[in-house]
Amino acid sequence: MIPPDYEYLRKVLKDLSGLDLSADKQYLIESRLLPLARKAGLANIGELVQKMRGGSPSLINQVVEAMTTNETFFFRDKVPFDHFRETIMPEILRARAGRKSIRIWCAAGSTGQEPYSIAMCLKEMGAALAGWRVDILATDLSQEVLEKSKSGIYSQFEVQRGLPIQLLVKYFKQMGELWQINPDVRAMVQHRQLNLLHDFSHLGAFDVIFCRNVLIYFDQQTKINIFGRLAKAIEPDGFLVLGAAETVVGLSEAFKPFSDRRGLYRPSGAQNSPGRVWATGTAAPKLAAIAGM
Repeated sequence: MIPPDYEYLRKVLKDLSGLDLSADKQYLIESRLLPLARKAGLANIGELVQKMRGGSPSLINQVVEAMTTNETFFFRDKVPFDHFRETIMPEILRARAGRKSIRIWCAAGSTGQEPYSIAMCLKEMGAALAGWRVDILATDLSQEVLEKSKSGIYSQFEVQRGLPIQLLVKYFKQMGELWQINPDVRAMVQHRQLNLLHDFSHLGAFDVIFCRNVLIYFDQQTKINIFGRLAKAIEPDGFLVLGAAETVVGLSEAFKPFSDRRGLYRPSGAQNSPGRVWATGTAAPKLAAIAGM
């Protein structure tokens, strides 16, 4: 039998963030919320829930943020960034040559490592993007992690996880024991608080959407709903990038997977470019591959 306090927390998290905790995840509640409870001067999870039930919007928001803040690091999983350089950007450069602009959305931007990894990939393209307008939007449910992302300040441990040393030297400035990403890279990324459960049509249309390692926490119906709305937020010839454990297969007909590009999808109506049969195994041309990645 599920304890009432745990059942209450499950419902709050599901309603406010979409996080769908199974009955066996009570250890996760303890590990993430007990420090929060003690910080608030409460002895245990039971007292935390009692205060939440009594009506404490700020505490409820802190609980949701604590439970939905996920691990991230620079160039996480490597493969999506290979796809970005080798498949996505060559096609974008061709398809958007007339307007010379690109919009990219990181739908679970967290503390900034993903959007800044994308920004550094674009910086490495150099003259290929001369004269182009590039907009990267990073959104997240948590305002706290967005503030960290805006600052662009990371510990030695954080910059050592996934970030090639040549990019650290090139795009970061050391501040004592911390590192801050350069202002020109920070300026490429805009930040906005956003709950994926809510309407995001006001954001407009994007050429590329990174929505990685967030849908795995949602139930099937929520995933279906979000895929339907992502399909309306992406250009007809755009690209959707999901996490390694995520897929549209069996959930949505709005996107089709690349058969040889794990985690990469296109709107169902999109066509491959003439002479490029990327979905069946022919590799796209490479752009400014970053050594060591």
